Amino acid sequence: MKKWMMCAAIFGSVAAYAQTSTNQENSKYQFTVIKNLDAGDVQNQGRTGTCWSFSGLSFFESELLRNNKYKGLNLSEMFVVRKMYPLKAANYVRMHGKANFGEGGGFPDDLLCLREYGMVPQSVYDGNKDKMYNHAEMEGVLETVVTKIGNAQDQINPNWTKAVDGILNAYMGDAPESFQYNGKTYTPQSFAKELGLNADDYVLISSFKHHPYYSQFVLEVPDNWNWEKVYNVPLNDFSAIAENAIMNGYTIAWAADVSEKTFNFKEGLAVVPDKSWEDMSAEERKNVFLEPVKEKTITPELRQVAFDNFSTQDDHGMHIVGLVKDQNGNKYFRVKNSWGTTNFGQGYFYVSAPYFAYKTTSIMVNKKAIPADLAKKMGIKI
Repeated sequence: MKKWMMCAAIFGSVAAYAQTSTNQENSKYQFTVIKNLDAGDVQNQGRTGTCWSFSGLSFFESELLRNNKYKGLNLSEMFVVRKMYPLKAANYVRMHGKANFGEGGGFPDDLLCLREYGMVPQSVYDGNKDKMYNHAEMEGVLETVVTKIGNAQDQINPNWTKAVDGILNAYMGDAPESFQYNGKTYTPQSFAKELGLNADDYVLISSFKHHPYYSQFVLEVPDNWNWEKVYNVPLNDFSAIAENAIMNGYTIAWAADVSEKTFNFKEGLAVVPDKSWEDMSAEERKNVFLEPVKEKTITPELRQVAFDNFSTQDDHGMHIVGLVKDQNGNKYFRVKNSWGTTNFGQGYFYVSAPYFAYKTTSIMVNKKAIPADLAKKMGIKI
């Protein structure tokens, strides 16, 4: 996941959320809240492909709020980014340049950082933010180094890792080994333990037909550089897990394709109209975002074809924090993004249940959010 968008670096709060709402001014969509969950302030990833860190840490922040801990804590996304870059570089070199390297990543990276390195507050480490995050130049310099090393024909100098660290320190600063917070001294590891966040509490889930259901497989997307496995479940179970999570107070880290013409953050909506975008008139295209439309029936076969032909890719990481229904009874997830607060929803938008079923690549949830019967089928002990 590496989607980025140029937005003003504005931060918003989730605090008050009306029981009825819409997606944009003058829209006829009327959303009634079914369930809304707590989340931290909306952040802005700026011109970086680090959505996976912003959404994953927003998810962790909601876990803290769910447990009535550390209200208002903003975890440092760039701490995770800083810790993952050397690992991605090492993987790229070991694979002789035949692996993915760059800003993209996934929720497994957030779990890896939590497990091995811990977490820190944003106030302790901001990754050298200057008005807006922009890693374009840093990534270019890093890629030049690792490409040269990864494609070397002769024996390489092991000190190349120091060069990578030097570049990261120059652009982001070195991640703290210890710090003061609320009058106490922590390491990142001890701080994560203090928060009560445990990487083993969370699982990654997907739904595709090219692997057996109720088993695990390595999700074949470029940014899964560490070849982490996801649980595979039938599509109906997949959607049921997501809805069950929200209804029982658990938010969802959501990885999805956002390249569809009918995904529009500015318009505050993502849907899958039954009529294709190409066959719509200009007026019909406009009305997609202004009033409820008939949507496609999403089948496992339709979902699989989209993944196999690359029309569904691992574009972007977001955070699902609620469930609503429109005036016709159709359900939508309420989603927190990391593109600032410049849209009508102040950083939030709505995703229809069909869009979720069609375009999701994977989700991360607390194991306790999974219905007991499904967890048993998946071999997960709750």
